[in-house]
Amino acid sequence: MDEVQVVVAHSERATLRVGDVFLKVDADQARIDAEVEVMALAPVPTPEVLWRKPPVLAIAALRGTTLGRLGGPSTGSPAAWAAAGAAIRKLHDAPLPSWPGRAGRSIGALAAELDDECEVLVTDGLLPADLVTRNRQVAEAALRSWTPAFTHGDLQIAHVFVDGDEVTGIIDWSEAGQGDALYDLATFTLGHEEHLDDVLAGYGTDIDIDLEVLHAWWSLRSLLAVRWLAEHGFDPFAPGCEVDVLRSRL
Repeated sequence: MDEVQVVVAHSERATLRVGDVFLKVDADQARIDAEVEVMALAPVPTPEVLWRKPPVLAIAALRGTTLGRLGGPSTGSPAAWAAAGAAIRKLHDAPLPSWPGRAGRSIGALAAELDDECEVLVTDGLLPADLVTRNRQVAEAALRSWTPAFTHGDLQIAHVFVDGDEVTGIIDWSEAGQGDALYDLATFTLGHEEHLDDVLAGYGTDIDIDLEVLHAWWSLRSLLAVRWLAEHGFDPFAPGCEVDVLRSRL
């Protein structure tokens, strides 16, 4: 009998693996519905949906392995990272979903959330004030107008599977929708800046990527994640993770 492997679990949702099947358990049925709908729209490989019975979504495992994880060694050749960049560009160029995603929050709402979070990080003693202040300054560049793209919204490298130099699938689409393309690129390269040139080579040189904005998203995303991660059993202070990303901006 196949063992049950806990892939990720916290108070909002959990993902289990049993053999070649992933079971996603989510109390928010709307989030599951949106994930299934957006996978059908995405012009890139996604997992096969096997069945749905609220609150569970069953999807098939993907061929290959992920490109790594935040805080761990990255895998894959430069060509594999470039292939991922090409897949991301294909997604960003696709017709837009009808709803905003995680990467599509308004400038005002995002700035207010960021200011509140920075205050809590310092007040509660989670991070030193100088580290928060510097990264809040860096993050300011992300708070600008942008052209909506079809975004994944949580494009961690652990969500992209490759086999050799081929992208075999992208998982975890619950945050997808209209948003800022640079948010996806920043999320994908967070903590793995050494592969940024490979990703951008695959993404395409026909558009100008504002690296200041991309760096700003590294800071902004990390500032917003630290407390949530710590409160949900993850360690943003682990080597190479969010706090190290923030320190790299000093």
